[in-house]
Amino acid sequence: MSSSKLQSVRGMHDILPNETPLWQAVERVLGQGLESYGYRQIRLPIVEKTELFERSIGEVTDIVEKEMYTFTDRNGESLTLRPEGTAGCVRACIEHGLLRGANLRLWYQGPMFRHERPQKGRYRQFHQLGVEAYGMAGADIDAELILLNRYWWRELGLEGQLELQINSLGTLEERRAYREELVTYFSSFANVLDEDSRRRLHTNPLRILDSKHPEMQTLIEGAPKLIDYLGEASRAHFHGVTQLLEAAGVKYTLNPRLVRGLDYYCHTVFEWVTSELGAQGTVCAGGRYDTLVEQLGGKATPAVGFALGMERLIALLEGSSLAAVEPPHLYMIRVGANAEKAGLVLAETLRHRIPGLRLTVHAGGGSFKSQFKKADKSGALYALILGEDEAAKGLVSLKPLREAGDQQTLGLEPLLDFIESKILSI
Repeated sequence: MSSSKLQSVRGMHDILPNETPLWQAVERVLGQGLESYGYRQIRLPIVEKTELFERSIGEVTDIVEKEMYTFTDRNGESLTLRPEGTAGCVRACIEHGLLRGANLRLWYQGPMFRHERPQKGRYRQFHQLGVEAYGMAGADIDAELILLNRYWWRELGLEGQLELQINSLGTLEERRAYREELVTYFSSFANVLDEDSRRRLHTNPLRILDSKHPEMQTLIEGAPKLIDYLGEASRAHFHGVTQLLEAAGVKYTLNPRLVRGLDYYCHTVFEWVTSELGAQGTVCAGGRYDTLVEQLGGKATPAVGFALGMERLIALLEGSSLAAVEPPHLYMIRVGANAEKAGLVLAETLRHRIPGLRLTVHAGGGSFKSQFKKADKSGALYALILGEDEAAKGLVSLKPLREAGDQQTLGLEPLLDFIESKILSI
């Protein structure tokens, strides 16, 4: 057996107990928003057939070519850890007949996997919350998703830290015509293209517009603009989205360079970006994918959605009041065999009778002095002390730990009254 130290896989991180309170607080806010807007949760497998992502994302994308965790199982079938959630959600909707005549609003959350170079804000296992809406073709549902995002930012105190950027990718036919113009334009500068852009030139030229290479920026600025190639219907849809956003007071920036690395997007695309996270500044991104359901074997169904990067959102909220950990209301000290048994029963009674009570019961034995030190260190408001004498008489002692006050001895009912009227109100 190897004696080397066991560590987590590179780019896959533990979320430690001192970090989870912030995650849980954020998840509560996100869940409240989803419920308020009428979205229902769907829970999806982490592993899917590789073909699903090849057909949806596109075989000539960076994700499929270089980033997917793909393996052959014992039956010889090619499986992949999901690199994103939309394809699996569409597959589930088709498989279970969820799209028949219904306007469907769904959400999911969980880990995604991409074999990228790990850096701050970009990990090989990362967490996303995805939202998808099916069966609605109008600009109103595009705007609704953006308004849901704004609801979250307001509730989380982030409204001033995130900028909305939007663009339209038009239809597949419009994008093909634009793609030809883009290839012609960039081909005339082939000698100055960086390595990634040369590779993308004849496979996925729109991704060149997304290049962060400093020497490419002037060249990209001079490239043809996709919005100039949109037809009347695409322009009308996009205008409808921006009108609704303006009516709701949502500020946005039109970014003609905003594209998608996934083949299935069309019409509206949007991102919420921040300057506070360095290169990985996109916190939430989405758009329309009206052809994907049909592409994966279903009936043609309009669809729109987004994915929220949880690690990046959490990074923006580090140090906020949301991260505060609530200490126990009570820490129970038990000294003696009978007290240990009686204390366990009492603790269960208190938790049952007083919903929301935070009660830590000391475990592992130890002297009264050592237990009292742990009670104080826990941050609890009161120590609940149970010795053999108290256990025999059905009593318990209560001592304040955070403020001056006398220790008092109470029976069960007076104890319940004191906790509800005094301690829970603090």
